[in-house]
Amino acid sequence: MRVLRAYILLIGVVGMLMAVCGCRGEQEAARPTVFETFFERQDTSLVWFSAEGVNADADTLLAVLRREAPACGLDTATFLVPQLAERLTLLHAHADSLELAEGNLLYETDSLLTEAYVSYVTGQRYGFMRPERVFNRMDHKRKKGKVTEEFARLFDYEITEPNPEEVRTHLTASDRRDYLLTAEPQHPVYRVLKKQMAGATDTTERRRLAVNMERCRWQIKHPGNEERRIVVNIPSQQLWAICPDSILNMRICCGATTTKTPLLCSEISYMQVNPEWVIPQNIVDTDVAHHGGDTAYFSRNDYFIIERSSGDTISAELLTQEDLESGHYRVAQRGGAGNSLGRIVFRFPNNFSVYLHDTNNRRAFQRERRTLSHGCVRIEKPFEMACFLLPNADEWTQEKLRLSMDIKPTTERGKKYLKEHEEDERPLRLITYHDVTPRVPVFFIYYTVFPNPETGAVETWPDLYGYDTVIAQHLPLTPAMRLPMK
Repeated sequence: MRVLRAYILLIGVVGMLMAVCGCRGEQEAARPTVFETFFERQDTSLVWFSAEGVNADADTLLAVLRREAPACGLDTATFLVPQLAERLTLLHAHADSLELAEGNLLYETDSLLTEAYVSYVTGQRYGFMRPERVFNRMDHKRKKGKVTEEFARLFDYEITEPNPEEVRTHLTASDRRDYLLTAEPQHPVYRVLKKQMAGATDTTERRRLAVNMERCRWQIKHPGNEERRIVVNIPSQQLWAICPDSILNMRICCGATTTKTPLLCSEISYMQVNPEWVIPQNIVDTDVAHHGGDTAYFSRNDYFIIERSSGDTISAELLTQEDLESGHYRVAQRGGAGNSLGRIVFRFPNNFSVYLHDTNNRRAFQRERRTLSHGCVRIEKPFEMACFLLPNADEWTQEKLRLSMDIKPTTERGKKYLKEHEEDERPLRLITYHDVTPRVPVFFIYYTVFPNPETGAVETWPDLYGYDTVIAQHLPLTPAMRLPMK
């Protein structure tokens, strides 16, 4: 009996305790969180918080910044990761602490989240630097051997500018998270370089990879058809003519450091065989004008002079250096074996009078460093390039091209024609001009790390023009990778 009474008493005590605890639980459950209290008291337009608490997108943003910024060689502090991590941890841990609602903690945190989001997605989608503003204020133009105040245009790509309205729209839209997760470039070269970055430990290598990843972020506007295209990479001093079933690779000579080849894209529209070279005025000023009056020099180089206003040919002995520098005269070189453009030139619209062409100095392709032109690109395999641009040319068209370029014929018809005309003046001019239809896109690019289009192997080349250094100075790199601004 005593045992039974004790058991009944125990049940009563437990019941009382459970009732008390239940009341306290209901009271605790009813107690509002800091977020509910804040939103009840404030007329607010916070982006990353609601009455229910921290928006899940805020945690996603922090996780993406922690993971992706270092994977790209970028400094997490640039995207406010330390401050965000501290504040979000505090807000998650003390959601029931009303004291946190005092002051500007939520507003400040919301502002930091927005700043980090905007800077990250804008940089990843459009680039963390504006290349046209930086590169086109690097080199001063020279005139008559003197440095001028005017800058040379080195970057002539048209690129998409960041759209603040677009970013603001996505910041408050339902697809904010997707816009964040898809911010990285989809460029295949970018993916290759990012994979290389994951295995790189050397600071110099990581910086080089980060710089070339930045190049992939620039949204370059270019001709739509890339099934057949020509890619000229300045640092590798190579050209690739790419089509679906083959790739033609050759060495190039490009602009010297004082006359850099500009970065651009265009479309090859036509080719000229045995062209005359109309010498640009800046080259006349620096290389030709001081030979005014020297008829032997002009004869030796097969140059001739035309008065622009009348179209008359003028003897060099009648003109001084000042005359040639005046711009009233056009200096040109006759087409043929000794022409600086070689036997063929491939032309495309651009703002610099640069083009792809043959050369009369074939030995230059044996050099390791081939930065020696005034900006044009000399190509190692001009006949093969012509065939690439004329994929539907029949055998006789190709043979006429060989004969016009003083290349030995390969067909019986060509050999017979050459024999029948062996006394004719050289060069034979069976073809002097040919349209390229459809036009073929050409890209002058600058990558110091780049997957070889033929093999896929990632190759590294010297920074011939010093562009890597310039880009690195404008990127939010990790502290170990930074370079001082000049």
